[in-house]
Amino acid sequence: MITNRFSLLFHLKKPNDYLKGDMPIYMRITIDSQRVELSAQRSFDPNRWNVKAGRANGTKEDAKTLNSYLDTLQIKVHEAHRELLATNEVITAEKLKNKLQGKDEERPRMLLEIFSEHNKQMTNLIKKDEYAKGTLTHFETTYGHTESFLLWKYKLKDISIDKIDYGFVSDFEYYLKTEICAHNTAMKYLGDLKKIILICVSRRWLFYDPFLGYKMTRRDVQKDFLVETELQAIVEKAFVTERLSLVRDIFIFSCYTGLAYADVKKLKLSEIRIGIDGNKWLFIQRQKSDTPAPVPLLPPALAILNKYKDHPRCVNSDLALPILCNQKMNEYLKEIAGVCEINKTLTYHTARHTFATTVTLNNNVPIESVSKMMGHKSLKQTQHYAKILNKKVGEDMAILSRHLGQKVAV
Repeated sequence: MITNRFSLLFHLKKPNDYLKGDMPIYMRITIDSQRVELSAQRSFDPNRWNVKAGRANGTKEDAKTLNSYLDTLQIKVHEAHRELLATNEVITAEKLKNKLQGKDEERPRMLLEIFSEHNKQMTNLIKKDEYAKGTLTHFETTYGHTESFLLWKYKLKDISIDKIDYGFVSDFEYYLKTEICAHNTAMKYLGDLKKIILICVSRRWLFYDPFLGYKMTRRDVQKDFLVETELQAIVEKAFVTERLSLVRDIFIFSCYTGLAYADVKKLKLSEIRIGIDGNKWLFIQRQKSDTPAPVPLLPPALAILNKYKDHPRCVNSDLALPILCNQKMNEYLKEIAGVCEINKTLTYHTARHTFATTVTLNNNVPIESVSKMMGHKSLKQTQHYAKILNKKVGEDMAILSRHLGQKVAV
């Protein structure tokens, strides 16, 4: 049963044009800091009113009659409150007021309606560069999975937010993991749903968070990256088709800059400027996190930029590189992996992982610098890459081994 902080107070309310005489009596109902007022349909002399007790003072007949009436009214309010409690739904002061006045129950707020409205607002904010389109796509996917879950679990097309509890969240996680995706992706979808729920809580449509105490931890996943020999195999491979050469070049550009697909796609020539060291740098805002990512241009990346500076698509649009759509890039990268005999699932994002590991951390670039260039908001995001470098572990242990060897020799 859902409990609420509930109180009732009778008080006199002075009219705007009041001069003297009786004042109308109102009852103030407060539930969880929300209050409503209703007329008690009575009035009384303020000089004979007990403010603290919320009743008439004295033993005169009019005072006794009024107090008896207010007692009866109070009983009705408490009865209506108990009836609402029995429904096991969230009780609001407005709901109790409507019940006392005999009004129809307000239409329940429905989860998918709220979710849909959120996504519409996000669509409009994309036009103002408040969100990336990929973020909207993810929320739209979560909406679809939530819709499917309601049919799978409850045989419903939508559900009142009052019905969402800890069990709902737990069942949704189970559905995602058994019917849709792996653990980490399920956590992302649950995160989207949680945002919608928190909107309901902040607007006081819900008076508790069903995610409270729910653990949404992600598991560390080994992400593919290219080691030095694999990277060189792709760089040195002579492709017979222009499309594979183009895809290879732009992929290698990201291997040496750490830029994600979305950042390369919007990269403009005007974002390539002279840095503090007198050399060319990239000065961009990462689309995903909207954080600055200053990157000094290494020779392989500069060579690729120079190679395509006169490409028609670059000349006509101020773009730095003539990149294809992400789907095509990933499709051709799988073909490149096969030609180069690389037994890994090659996607465009592999380039970003390669920059973080093989190109920078493996060459002793400080992790703080790598984090800055990748546009990470915290060092913790970058530390994930440091964990997977066996070479660095081997080098550190070799130093220790030599140190211990010297101690033994002494």
